[in-house]
Amino acid sequence: MIEVKILYEDAQLIVCVKPPGMPSQAERSSTMDLASWLKNYLALKQGNGARGKSPYIGVVHRLDRPVGGIMVYAKTPKAAAGLSRQFSEHRAEKDYLALLTGRLPEPSGTLVDHLEKDGRTNTSAVVAKGGKKAGLDYRELEEKDGLSLVEVRLHTGRHHQIRVQMAHAGAGIYGDMKYNGEGTKKRNEKEGIGSGNPELCLFSCRLTFKHPVSHQKMCFEVLPEQGRMTIDEWPSLSYYKKRK
Repeated sequence: MIEVKILYEDAQLIVCVKPPGMPSQAERSSTMDLASWLKNYLALKQGNGARGKSPYIGVVHRLDRPVGGIMVYAKTPKAAAGLSRQFSEHRAEKDYLALLTGRLPEPSGTLVDHLEKDGRTNTSAVVAKGGKKAGLDYRELEEKDGLSLVEVRLHTGRHHQIRVQMAHAGAGIYGDMKYNGEGTKKRNEKEGIGSGNPELCLFSCRLTFKHPVSHQKMCFEVLPEQGRMTIDEWPSLSYYKKRK
């Protein structure tokens, strides 16, 4: 069974680290999703005291299946309503780490585009007219041998937003075969890596929101522990450790 790291839990919510490849919620597959995993986790904690009642887990935001990192789930309907409102109104702060096959035009900046989703192909694209406005801030942390590690803060939460905007800006995410297949392929050829299913190097590293009941500000940070974005590979990530 997949292990999930729990960062924080109280009567209203639970904060955890979603493993890459695990769906955020139930989908049309036999793969265990994180919402179901948390229900099982809570049921085991409750034991016989719950008398067969299934624990409540409210999904208030999502991460793409290949993306790992911090997520918060509600344990009561009241918490779900409060947290969902923060995410829909873009008051929750979501920060990511992304490894790019190239460099963006400037060391730091803001990207604003309009994205349109194609439900048939489950992809999004930057469009000149129409679509939904998508914005993010980015900051390059380190560059090495043609790869750049950037920190991203979302202003909006559009479908595949970071993946689409980075690729459109000229430096797609390593391992993103939907939007940066050519860049990933060239990088693998350079490193002598055979064809396969590379990891998507995008990780939710920081999540900040207000507790839905106490209204206390809560901030959680975590770094990737495996793959190509570890602190051993990128010393610039040490500043996360220093802040704690």
